[in-house]
Amino acid sequence: MPLPEAITRLSEALGRLPGIGPRSAERLALHLAQSDADGVRQLAQAIVQARERISACKICGALTEGDTCAICADPRRDGAILCVVERPLDVFALEKAGSFRGRYHVLGGKISPLNGVEPEDLRIAELESRLAGVQEVIVALSTDVEGDATSFYLGKRLAGKGPKISRIAHGLPAGAGLEFADEVTLSLALEGRRELAP
Repeated sequence: MPLPEAITRLSEALGRLPGIGPRSAERLALHLAQSDADGVRQLAQAIVQARERISACKICGALTEGDTCAICADPRRDGAILCVVERPLDVFALEKAGSFRGRYHVLGGKISPLNGVEPEDLRIAELESRLAGVQEVIVALSTDVEGDATSFYLGKRLAGKGPKISRIAHGLPAGAGLEFADEVTLSLALEGRRELAP
């Protein structure tokens, strides 16, 4: 017996979420269709509110409910060290490790000519505008081809502009993003960073 169309549409929508495969999406859709209507309404309202309230920090690009995120607004953070990450999710992963006390800069992606992503599509100009007073830029991108290419490009572009440019150690699995690493691996990767050759 085929599923009702409303459940099929819900399952397809849920399947577009990261980490949700077709079977999980179908199970979630069936669960939601049989759940208490008030609970489902609260879930839907929470999703809409999160989407409406969350935006990118005007300084670093991380997620925030205001103009500036809590990390950029915290005077106790070390402004002399800037950690460059691909996505806002990576900020949360590094913060969970608890070993970095500097500030962040979210690029908004990685250079990928095959996917039409060029350096000017990323927040590199914004990064360059933040270099005053920065002593070290830590490049914390994944160790896939695009992450390596972007790290190399940043090392070349930022060379001679003041701060030391380093990259986190390769304690992360090749081809994996920061969100899949545990706190210990991320801490060791930050501690074992090395300078990128210009």
